[in-house]
Amino acid sequence: MEQRPRIGLALGSGSSRGWAHIGVIKMLVENGIEPDIIAGSSIGALVGASYITGKLEQLEAWVRSLTRLDVIRFFEFNTSLNGFVNKERLHQFLNQYICADDCLIQNLPKRFAAVSTDLASGNEVWLSQGRLIEAVWSSISLPGLFPAIKNEDRWLVDGGLVNPVPISTCRAMGADVVIAVNLNGDIAGKHFRQIPNNNKLEATKPLAGSDSWMDAISRTVKEYSDALLMNHKAGNDTPPGLFDAIAGSINITQDRITHYRLAADPPDILLTPALMQISPLEFHRASVAIAAGEEVTRQKLAAIKSMFNVGK
Repeated sequence: MEQRPRIGLALGSGSSRGWAHIGVIKMLVENGIEPDIIAGSSIGALVGASYITGKLEQLEAWVRSLTRLDVIRFFEFNTSLNGFVNKERLHQFLNQYICADDCLIQNLPKRFAAVSTDLASGNEVWLSQGRLIEAVWSSISLPGLFPAIKNEDRWLVDGGLVNPVPISTCRAMGADVVIAVNLNGDIAGKHFRQIPNNNKLEATKPLAGSDSWMDAISRTVKEYSDALLMNHKAGNDTPPGLFDAIAGSINITQDRITHYRLAADPPDILLTPALMQISPLEFHRASVAIAAGEEVTRQKLAAIKSMFNVGK
């Protein structure tokens, strides 16, 4: 009996658009295409890890229930200025929808690697051993929003900075064929949003007599976080908000790197969900992203099944 090729699934970075990975994985599995190896960068590492630990269905239910207010609650102002994500809330989320703190990558039922970036050297780091929660946390640490994570005396940040679609990682881990999901195909520079003048949630007002420089910064961050999920009106001269400027700049970098790396090392199957309508931090629009992942996979099912001899 002919042995089927080992299937690698490279799940790319892309912030909130990464919920499309849920739709991709569901559609593949429903059609008998089970990846043997998963490599994820940033949000791709998070969704891939959730799938391997058997928690993808729970993750999907939760992300579909998110509201804009739920997302905003993950952001907080802190005096360290090393990130705007509530670390305690994030840790609870990872424990519930990814794994416990003591879960080890080498004990998983499938081969897995999370891609991160060494902040000091700029080198690409593949985390395929050790604690899964630490690997995922390192891979999603988007500069400016998440603090860097220390791992073996090095500070790690988002893997999308060096390898937005980790095809090379899948191949190095033994994949014979690779399905890659690129979330950055149609979005660079297209989703800056402003803080609207007439459609803004009310910002927190300072206590009387407390209008220090720290209070002023805190109010500014609150205004940005309140407005970070509101749509930008094209043609307006107001500059994008803080978080959008950060995420948009990283999007441009990742888009350029993705084009270069795909040209140098193309996958066997490339899936590019239509996600232009989703802004980088609109995590509450999971249903739209998941549907886009399902649709792009459905469109290429015949080619995928033919390549992997599924259904024959």
